[in-house]
Amino acid sequence: MGLKLKVDSTEIPLNEFVEKILNGMIIGSVASLKGIKKDWKNIEIQISN
Repeated sequence: MGLKLKVDSTEIPLNEFVEKILNGMIIGSVASLKGIKKDWKNIEIQISN
């Protein structure tokens, strides 16, 4: 699994622990939604302030 975090186009380095936590939270949340196939390839999240 790969995870990148960018804030205002600046990539924020993540250590292995934080990457695993964020991966688990995002994948678990999205996978529980209706209509999401088990063989998904990419999840993209964009948050604007």
